[in-house]
Amino acid sequence: MRIRPAGVVSLPMRLLLISNSTGPDGVFLGHCESEIADFVAPGARILFVPFAGIDEQAYGEKAAGRLEEIGFPTQWADRGGDPIAALGDVDAVFVGGGNTFLLLDRLASTGMLEAIRDRVVAGMPYLGASAGSNVAGPTIRTTNDMPIVEPPTFASLGLVPFQINPHYVDRDPDSSHQGETREQRLREYLAVNATPVVALREGALLRIEGHAVHLGGSGGARLYRPGFEAEEVPPGRRLDGLPGLPPVAR
Repeated sequence: MRIRPAGVVSLPMRLLLISNSTGPDGVFLGHCESEIADFVAPGARILFVPFAGIDEQAYGEKAAGRLEEIGFPTQWADRGGDPIAALGDVDAVFVGGGNTFLLLDRLASTGMLEAIRDRVVAGMPYLGASAGSNVAGPTIRTTNDMPIVEPPTFASLGLVPFQINPHYVDRDPDSSHQGETREQRLREYLAVNATPVVALREGALLRIEGHAVHLGGSGGARLYRPGFEAEEVPPGRRLDGLPGLPPVAR
């Protein structure tokens, strides 16, 4: 199967990239329900992609039921059927969280990697959570996940010109853990890669409409760019136009 190299697309797009799908109260999509309802047109049909989950059926049914509660008719992409045809019958796509390596491998093997990219470039709203946000970037090199499978490429959807790191956490000063902190790992990434990283804390999300990149939700983000000090970004700030961060749409 031919894999098209992921690059930065040049047409205006609409994306909602969420750090985590479950909030501190344990409710799936509870903390971002209002943002989803505001982002997707009322009554829009959604295709949920559960490929990052080990039990795809259970995950797909759970997510579809929850999105139905929010007000959106939803089906889930079944690899045993025709997920590309299902993508053609809906108004928006939501790629769920789980293991990013597993997600990318399944997107590539089903042809959904290119199919989703083409539909989003053409204007279909894209929603992602955790791993689903990871794959919106040029590669999955800044995922936190274990490589439980080996995808044919690390190149992902390339919908935004920066890497995403969901679930960003600071070092716990009371912890005895001596491994690398998240900040150390992202600095290691920047030592050998030139693409900036938007690290989303729990509760944070990015809403992208054409050129505009809004940081919403709670928790804020941390921005890592070559040649710049790491910068804390509070909720409510726009990221487009910041030095060292390429524009989403040209």
